[in-house]
Amino acid sequence: MYVAVTREIEVSVEPFYLAERSEPDENRYFWAYRITIANGSTMAVKLLSRYWHITDGVGRVEEVRGEGVVGDQPELSPGDSYQYTSGCPLSTPSGIMVGRYTMRGEGGEMFDIDIPAFSLDTPNARRVMN
Repeated sequence: MYVAVTREIEVSVEPFYLAERSEPDENRYFWAYRITIANGSTMAVKLLSRYWHITDGVGRVEEVRGEGVVGDQPELSPGDSYQYTSGCPLSTPSGIMVGRYTMRGEGGEMFDIDIPAFSLDTPNARRVMN
C-alpha cells in the first residue's frame, strides 16, 4: 500500500498485476489499482480533475489529464472516503505512476493533493521504491 497525505486528505493506492489481461509475448502488460481518498479535514471537498505521470520500464513518459475519476467527481464531507478501481497498460513489465487530484474546498478554493508514487511490477520484476 502506498499513501500520501495533503491537507489532511489521505490518498492510498494498492496496485495489482492482471496476468489474465496481459500478453507478455506481445509486450502488453496490464495493472489495476485501487485508490481510496479519505477526507480527514474539517471541510467538504470535491474532486474536480486528475493528473497522472506514468513512466514505463525504459523511461518513456505518458501524461494523462482528465475530469474526475472513472466518470465521477466525488464530493467528500469531513470523515467521508471514496474508493475506485482503474487500470493502466504498459509495453514493459514494470513502471511507475504518480499524480495529483485537483480539489475544490467548500469555500471555492482550488488546491492539489498528491497521489503517491507507486510501482507497477510483474510478479517476477519486483523493485524497491525509496
